[in-house]
Amino acid sequence: MSISKFVREYSIRSYECDRNGLLRIVALMNIFQDVADSHASDLGVGIEHCLQHGLAWVGSNYHIKINRMPKWHEKIVVNTWPSAEKKIGAIRDFEVKDERGDIIIVASSQWILIDFARKRPLFLRDNLPQYQVIEERTLCTDFPKIPLPERNDITHNFRVRYDDIDVNHHVNNAIYPLWATESVDADFRLNHQPHEIEVSFKKECLYGESVEVVTQVDNLTTLHCLTAGEEKHEIARLRINWKQL
Repeated sequence: MSISKFVREYSIRSYECDRNGLLRIVALMNIFQDVADSHASDLGVGIEHCLQHGLAWVGSNYHIKINRMPKWHEKIVVNTWPSAEKKIGAIRDFEVKDERGDIIIVASSQWILIDFARKRPLFLRDNLPQYQVIEERTLCTDFPKIPLPERNDITHNFRVRYDDIDVNHHVNNAIYPLWATESVDADFRLNHQPHEIEVSFKKECLYGESVEVVTQVDNLTTLHCLTAGEEKHEIARLRINWKQL
C-alpha cells in the first residue's frame, strides 16, 4: 500500500513571532519537527515505535530556503513526506504554502537511524522494513559539506538551558539555528532575515554545557562553527544566506 503526504494547517500566533511580526526560525523548525513526528507515527515508524525497539531518529542535516516568512495571524499549510531512502537513514522534505496556495518555504532534512543505547547507526531496511518513500523532492539538495569559518569575525558564548533539551535528552535541533542567528552583530540582525539555511549536526550537546559560536561574515553570507564543553568538540556547522528586510 502506497503512502500519502502529511498535511497540517497552522495559524501563526503572536508568541511564535519576532519583533517584526514574522515567524521565528526556531518556531519554523519546531513546526517541521511537529509534522515529521506526526507523520512518522502515522506510518508506524515514529518515536513511540522506535523507543519500544531501542531505536532513534537523529537529524544529520537541514537545508531550508525561505522566500518569505509567514506573519502573525497568517494561516499556512505544511506538507511533509519521506522523499528518499538511504542505507542507514532517510530524507524527509517539507513544503509551506500560504493562504493563496503559493509556496513560501521549502526544506529538506536528512536523518540517521541509530541504536539508542549504543549510539550506533543502523541499516534502515533491516530495522524498519515497512519504511516507504514518495520519490519527490521539494528541494533538490545533496547536503553539500559546509566549510569551517576561515576567520573569527564574531565569537558568542551560550550556556545550554534546561528548556533546550528534548525527549532524547540532548539539545533540540531547532536550537542550533537560533544560536547561529543570535551570534551575528545586532545591527545586522535587526535589518536582515535568513533566506537560506544549511545545518550539519555533528554531535549531541547536553544540559549545562558551555557553547561557543565562531562566526565568519562575508557580505550576506555567514558561516558558523558551534563547539561545546571544555574540549570544544564540534556540535554543528551552519551556513546562512541573508536578505535585507
